[in-house]
Amino acid sequence: MLENFTPAMLELFASSLWETLVMVGISGLVGSLIGIPMGVLLRLSDQGGVLQNAAVNRVLGGIVNAVRSTPFIILLVAIIPFTRLVTGSSIGTAAAVVPLTIAAAPFIARLVETSLREVDQGLIEAAQAMGASTWQIVFKVLLPEALPGIVAGFTITLVSLTGYSAMAGAIGGGGLGDLGIRYGYQRFLPEIMLAVVLVLIVFVQALQSLGDWAVRRLSHKQ
Repeated sequence: MLENFTPAMLELFASSLWETLVMVGISGLVGSLIGIPMGVLLRLSDQGGVLQNAAVNRVLGGIVNAVRSTPFIILLVAIIPFTRLVTGSSIGTAAAVVPLTIAAAPFIARLVETSLREVDQGLIEAAQAMGASTWQIVFKVLLPEALPGIVAGFTITLVSLTGYSAMAGAIGGGGLGDLGIRYGYQRFLPEIMLAVVLVLIVFVQALQSLGDWAVRRLSHKQ
């Protein structure tokens, strides 16, 4: 078995791990830049929110729910024309980032909305009584108070994206999933598949541990 782990194969493992890091990192970052504002707007426009607006909340909530309810493998295939438009290709690491980002944004939005709901309403009312603007309430009350929950949600998102990135490998998305499919499955090398699984487990464990540490630090500061 060990003879299959040649220097060339180990180098391939390293490059595949790097591709997975790139896919998860970029899609997580861009997904957050889209999802956090969406989550804030969902909370602000909800019943009892600072900017209560049922129509906006229903439309935005419907979009979020529609994307979240679509299985990732179907989303991956369904947006291939859009992926080609953005990246010029439907395969490879860059192409995989597009559906991963689209999948991450609504997921993050709901997690952010849930974290913001847990903020004490009394703090918001006190800020309003002191004449705080909506932006001040968002950036000085809601987001700081909900930050540990948002970080925990972001950690969950990164872990989910790791699984999605492996799934993207099934259609040539690159990364560890692609390595496992091409060598572990198609070339009947179960030891390669096992090694890919172990690397993914270690990677997810490291992500979760780092996220848990960040949440504890932020919680102690409040």
